[in-house]
Amino acid sequence: MPPRRPVSGRSQTARARYAEELSDLRREKGISLRFLGDAVRADHSHLGHMEHGTSLGGPELARELDRFYGTTHLIVLWELALRDTSQFRERYRHYMGLEAQATGLQKYALSVVPGMLQTSAYARVLLRAAGPIDEDELEDQVEARAGRKEFLSRAEGPQFRAILDEAVLRRPLPDAGEWRAQLEHLLRMGELPNVTIQVVRASVGLHRLTQTDTMFLWLPDGRTVAYVETGYSGELIERTQDVDRLRFAYDQLRDLALSPRESREVISQLMEDVPCELSEST
Repeated sequence: MPPRRPVSGRSQTARARYAEELSDLRREKGISLRFLGDAVRADHSHLGHMEHGTSLGGPELARELDRFYGTTHLIVLWELALRDTSQFRERYRHYMGLEAQATGLQKYALSVVPGMLQTSAYARVLLRAAGPIDEDELEDQVEARAGRKEFLSRAEGPQFRAILDEAVLRRPLPDAGEWRAQLEHLLRMGELPNVTIQVVRASVGLHRLTQTDTMFLWLPDGRTVAYVETGYSGELIERTQDVDRLRFAYDQLRDLALSPRESREVISQLMEDVPCELSEST
């Protein structure tokens, strides 16, 4: 096994050091992002975002890059960068400011119920599943999500379309009663005049947003921006060309989704399938 490569201490943050090391390794090898993407089975533009420090990628990709370069330290840097959340939080605060101004929102949810459609019980389980969290911070985050729901439900609330991958509805909460309440909440929210909920069946197969949880914000100044995220990082997309590419993919997916009425029937059936005896015992 090759010796551990020394890591430069020029950068101030773990996230920046990780990005710097990824860029240095690729340039030393003399390969393009597209070549690297083909080699590690990843999108070359996503690898570019990682080299610029705007995305971390996941642990599997960090390990794959270690294998490709013959190194052992990239996964270590990734773990350190994951703990260095200051940049991510700053970008997220910026996103939340834009979200509060939005006149319209369009969401594709890849694996979990969107924050604006979550019950408090769902939010607590989800936040705890992400890792250890202080109970005070947990309640603060749950309360913040509740505020976003009120923002959507108010009389002058923005238009909101949520396309849910079927996987979202096939991943229940441990408590049957809480899961039933979450499904019922989706049905209630879908009755609001400004909310549209659609479901994409698993039988649709792979599509252009298969790996991209996405939110579009329609802003009062006429701009549209997008926010894409994983469980570990998020990125605000503002360049028109990139936003348009994502919007085209979203429009294609909307055409593949069930209608709002059909989607409601699917959610209703899943709610009926929750074991009643378990719900009553909780």
